[in-house]
Amino acid sequence: MDKRIFLSLAQQSGFEQEYIQKALDFNWITSGGPNVDDFETKIQDYFNGEAFITALNSGTSAIHLALILLGVKAGDEVICQTLTFSASANPILYQNATPVFVDSEQETWNICPNSLEIAIKDRIKKGKKPKAIIAVHLYGMPYKVDEIHAIADRYEIPIIEDSAEALGSKYKDKKCGTFGSFGILSFNGNKIITTSSGGALLSNSSDLKEKAIFYATQARDKAVHYQHSEIGYNYRMSNVCAGVGLGQIKILDLNIETRRKNHSFYKDVFCDIEDVELFEVSNENFYSNYWLNTILVKPNSQNNINKETLRLALETENIESRPIWKPMHLQPIFREFPYYGEKVAEELFLNGLCLPSGSSLTNEDKYRIKKVIRSFFNC
Repeated sequence: MDKRIFLSLAQQSGFEQEYIQKALDFNWITSGGPNVDDFETKIQDYFNGEAFITALNSGTSAIHLALILLGVKAGDEVICQTLTFSASANPILYQNATPVFVDSEQETWNICPNSLEIAIKDRIKKGKKPKAIIAVHLYGMPYKVDEIHAIADRYEIPIIEDSAEALGSKYKDKKCGTFGSFGILSFNGNKIITTSSGGALLSNSSDLKEKAIFYATQARDKAVHYQHSEIGYNYRMSNVCAGVGLGQIKILDLNIETRRKNHSFYKDVFCDIEDVELFEVSNENFYSNYWLNTILVKPNSQNNINKETLRLALETENIESRPIWKPMHLQPIFREFPYYGEKVAEELFLNGLCLPSGSSLTNEDKYRIKKVIRSFFNC
């Protein structure tokens, strides 16, 4: 059988070993350290100094700290986009707060402005003004920034901008991650660049960064002995992982360019297949890194065409594909919580499929993918 083509694997730069060795040479193989400081500086430079960067052990940790820094406590409510990975919503429960899920809109697949405002008004009417909004740039596609932030500003609700999948994406030429009260990045092994595991919190002041580091390092008070007046967490990025990141950031722009070329490849593959809609930007305001290329498959029972039969056809040839995120309000753990909207997210999940999109895709890989798809649709 041919080698497996994965959905999204890390692409090594060749520079990682240099920085990992530096950590070993200095025997700094724990959390924090020189590599972490340098990595934060490099990421901050990438964002043109528009945000202060706190390097953490995951994007989930970053969302959790953002909620803490916004004062979210037990009994509070936090609005969250329903069409997302569970890591966007789980930290709400870490704080014993209540998630309130909101539907998507068709253009960007992200949080719907109309449903968002309906949710806010209804929660306020019920005496529970939301403490924060978690909006996601799904699969690297920016959400409708102007509309969403206008609503959030109107009701004075801060936005946590989940850019875990959107490093390098932009809205009106401004980089995703810099619009909200806090921004979130992920450096998991399947992302644009990786630190093997890791993430970052973007904030707009050095004070917030220092407070984030305080909570991420077990909330140790300033004392000679170990003293703790608040609950803290072991969330800081390790010096070794940051070394991987320093090697990876050298190919960040190249990886974004490669992912966008992968999108052009799929655009060519599906150009004349009427049963498939390739998810892409709708106008020049949106710039997507196309972290994952996703499609909607129009079911055709007569020809046995749907997203699952296509997935199985690819799997038969050892090519990984995956259904898009199952909406949070349909997940067993979240079904009891409020939901506002129609069935947009549900229908996207019903027909949506993610295709191999890694920066390491070869021409041979693309040939195999194209051959399976064109054969499946009898092209």
